[in-house]
Amino acid sequence: MLLGICKDRYIRPFNEHSYGTPLILRPPMSPVSSREALPAPLIQELADSIRGNLYSRDDSNFKEYTAMFNGNVKTRAKAVACPLDAEDVSKIVLFCVKHSLSPSVKAGGFGTAGWAVNGDMVIDLSQMLETDIEVAKEDGSYTCLRDMPTAHSKGKRTVPAGPTTVNPGKRRREADGDLRVYDSDSPSATAFLNGENIPHVVRRRTSEATYTLGISSYNVGGESHDRHSAPSVQPSRAGSHLASGRENSSTSSSPQTLRESYNAASSGAPPNADPFGYLNRSTNMDISNIQTTFARTEAYNPIGTGPSTIVANPSLPSTSRSMPSQSRAIHPFAYVTFGAGKRQKEIDIFTSRNPLPGRSVLGEDEAIPYHVPSCAHPTGSSMMILGGFGFLSRLRGLSIDNVVELEMVLADGQIAIVNENNHPDLFWAVRGAGSAFGVVTRYKVKAFPIPVVFAGNLIYRFHKSTAPSLIKHFRDCVKGAPRELYANVFLTAGPPGKDSLVVIQMCYVGPKERGQEYALAMASWEGDKCLLNEIHEKSFLHQQDSVAQVLRGKAGRQWFIRSALITSLSDEIIDKTVMKFSDTPEGCTWLFELAGGAIADFENTCLPKSQREATFTVAALHQWDMGINDPRCITTAESWIKDTLKPVQTGGPFPSFLGRHESPDRTIACYGENWDRLTEIKEKYDPTNLFRNSLWPLDRVGKTVEVGDHEPPTGSEAGTSFDCLERKKD
Repeated sequence: MLLGICKDRYIRPFNEHSYGTPLILRPPMSPVSSREALPAPLIQELADSIRGNLYSRDDSNFKEYTAMFNGNVKTRAKAVACPLDAEDVSKIVLFCVKHSLSPSVKAGGFGTAGWAVNGDMVIDLSQMLETDIEVAKEDGSYTCLRDMPTAHSKGKRTVPAGPTTVNPGKRRREADGDLRVYDSDSPSATAFLNGENIPHVVRRRTSEATYTLGISSYNVGGESHDRHSAPSVQPSRAGSHLASGRENSSTSSSPQTLRESYNAASSGAPPNADPFGYLNRSTNMDISNIQTTFARTEAYNPIGTGPSTIVANPSLPSTSRSMPSQSRAIHPFAYVTFGAGKRQKEIDIFTSRNPLPGRSVLGEDEAIPYHVPSCAHPTGSSMMILGGFGFLSRLRGLSIDNVVELEMVLADGQIAIVNENNHPDLFWAVRGAGSAFGVVTRYKVKAFPIPVVFAGNLIYRFHKSTAPSLIKHFRDCVKGAPRELYANVFLTAGPPGKDSLVVIQMCYVGPKERGQEYALAMASWEGDKCLLNEIHEKSFLHQQDSVAQVLRGKAGRQWFIRSALITSLSDEIIDKTVMKFSDTPEGCTWLFELAGGAIADFENTCLPKSQREATFTVAALHQWDMGINDPRCITTAESWIKDTLKPVQTGGPFPSFLGRHESPDRTIACYGENWDRLTEIKEKYDPTNLFRNSLWPLDRVGKTVEVGDHEPPTGSEAGTSFDCLERKKD
């Protein structure tokens, strides 16, 4: 038996496996003043009660654990707790209730709004890293989370309250840096964006040959797709470990940093190179030659019969075997269980390292990687409760649509297993608004076999005179597209006096032969020269890096995001978008992503059908250096979304796209006709609004909260404040 955080009958004892047992609370003690640091006795009280580490505001590790991807977020927290499991989280939640502290929850730290570090106590989930993959049982069921104890479920250790001499987060921070290298998807795109003269061997073939791609036929979950057969090298036989894989925190780090391996494996520039280096090329460099050579490479050879290849990053899963593009999946789906501290890229790496058995067209054993429907890199685990739109969404639905079970800690400290049968109302609410209802500590989600994808980039210079034609061409190409096709077009702004870019990305979930017609159609635009044309077969793991690779986003910069869902993309909207975009500063990106498909099939979450039936999801992704005061980085995004796109908007964005300084009306609009039911469930499970440091825009009595009171402040060192939005309202 374990006791709660204090020994004075504050909570009754509970068994470590007695999920769902309610905890009895007494009235909270006097609140801790928001202007004080957390007193040492309280630090000691909590440190003695949990097994994870605890860092006060004056600890050397505090800044590290409250750092966000968005550099203009300034934390209000007094301490950071790093729980090891749900029991630790329960005790932290009860501690906050007892002392009238507001908790906030940090998983990956990628949320730009900053709610994750806005509370008095930050609950940092980065130590919850265990991961497992299992084949579905004959009836399609899975092992319940209550029957999967974590490595920390037994035993207890005391963690000292004082500063530590050795930083236990060092290994995790190194992993953070590794995960932020996105150049493994396409060395040719990396070289191009970094402004390099591409070596002759790379021009001829975008490969240094580690993956050999056989192109013929594949079968996913028994759905046969027959086509012309071409030779391929079979992968090495899979061992018994393919039936299930398991990973805990002791094995989660990569053996070699991605930065080192990238520099060693390719001719690319360092990951932090100037994202607009391509604009600094020598005037003697023949841009048309780049266009022609890339259009003719074997890496994008829609009418050729030879195999296409890609460069793999040595720190990613071994790529010495051929990609199983001819494989037949034995299992239509699998279940992946992971702790809330796992970043999405880590989950992709894990499932790639633990493929499941399949069969080749010749009946031989093969190994097929399975992947969870998720956002592109980089994101944390909260995508599983806030939407999660990505390359697989049109085929498999949003991330929230593939969650089958969660372990979460509620406002009363209860550890609940939530699924369609247990707390079904909460299960409905959590998938879309989860951060407002509790702390999710573990997820169980569906993953699907993806032997290969046919994907890549078409890159053009942005010109006001030609960009409208290109975007309209893209729009017309994707009309009536199959669910297997993901596609986007985005505009990204270069420095003053230099050209910006228009980038078209596509990802066909399948082999080249079925996706090449869409690539050919998109590449057929003749309004201007294509600077880079590289579409080829690749692993889904590498494809997940593609958006971040082109955007070249950096942690620690100022970030401002606005998003919307739209029902159509008219010529007028396109024309106005191009004109507005031409005035945006460097580092601004405007994105149109094709939506629809399977997203509209799901109706059992809190996201309304009106949002799910949108044709495109659009986003303004703005980044600029700290210390620069340029209100246009904020106002241009706000104006485009709020004014230009207003005629075609439907409600608010997917909740995962909510950012800094969002109005309550926009948040409420994310849920449309489901909002009233959502507020009723909130009242049931969190009547005191304990989890207010989230997207939830209402206070304890149901009144809307002022924007400035709902998120952390912006530090004076950032350079740009949100006053420009207030002035715009006036």
